[in-house]
Amino acid sequence: MNGIRAVVIGASAGGVQALFQVLGGLPPGFVTPILCVLHLPDDRHSQLAEVLQRRLNRPVREACDKQAIEAGLIYVATPGYHLSVENDFSLSLSQEDPVHFSRPAIDFLFFSAADAYGDGLLGILLTGANEDGAKGLAHIKNSGGRTVVQDPRDAQVALMPEAALALHQPDHILTLSGIGQLLATLEASAC
Repeated sequence: MNGIRAVVIGASAGGVQALFQVLGGLPPGFVTPILCVLHLPDDRHSQLAEVLQRRLNRPVREACDKQAIEAGLIYVATPGYHLSVENDFSLSLSQEDPVHFSRPAIDFLFFSAADAYGDGLLGILLTGANEDGAKGLAHIKNSGGRTVVQDPRDAQVALMPEAALALHQPDHILTLSGIGQLLATLEASAC
């Protein structure tokens, strides 16, 4: 896992609890930026960033347009906006059509992050009830990045992990605790 410069995570149904578990074991000095898309209803304000920050006791921000990606931060997509990464490693928000009935869409983030980070990206797809993220995860792999799929037997809703596994063979198929352990070792392995 050497050379990972950013992590992208996608989840849908069951995703809040999955994020708590995956991100809860990060070491205090973890600096690799993490960008998350969780399918959210776009008709109301999300408190996901605040809830994650309180629960994880680390800095979590709702993504803002044109914001430079900073080390040590966790970013979450804003309801009603697709989140993407620009080639200058800044964030971009858009209201293009929903993808897989979702805005924000996981594929939108995964494709753009793969194009920006190439082999320096780790993509993780968690529990969910549609196929969003499967094509984006395959694109990360084809761009030289590393990929992780939650074991469908461990997922609250297995459709999303199963869709990803039907498209490509990820580097790892892990339980939530296994994904958390893998993330915790990312920076130690880079030394």
